[in-house]
Amino acid sequence: MRQIRVSKGQSSTEFFIITGIVIFFFLTFSIIIQTNTVDKNLEIVNFKVKELALGIQDEISLATESSEGYRRDFSIQDKISGKDYEINITEGYVYVRTNDGKFALALPVSNVTGDVRKGDNFIMKSDGKVYLNVQPGLSPPSPSPSPSPS
Repeated sequence: MRQIRVSKGQSSTEFFIITGIVIFFFLTFSIIIQTNTVDKNLEIVNFKVKELALGIQDEISLATESSEGYRRDFSIQDKISGKDYEINITEGYVYVRTNDGKFALALPVSNVTGDVRKGDNFIMKSDGKVYLNVQPGLSPPSPSPSPSPS
């Protein structure tokens, strides 16, 4: 019977090859998981932007279809998944967009006087018109100036 001799150099070479293959598969697996996580986070933010815009659209539609004297208070979150965003109503559309510009949505809304804001809002119907954060007969409040970055 013949014995196979394995030199120390051959053993270390085999060890490095096997270690390299394991590291390669580990890195490939990690990159795939990271890519899937990023995609999932983008889906979540996109869903929340859409959900917010649809919520505003529904509030305005409900007020439009309601009877005289309808009034409701509702609240809008300050951030969407930790991202700053802007929301406003312009020319018959509710616009929601993140400040980084990666997510935006515009949905049509009925005619409304006033504008939506982050935080507490109220909507009401008076004299056949829908008012958002505005008392009937009063002009809409001017937006507060944004704080200057220091």
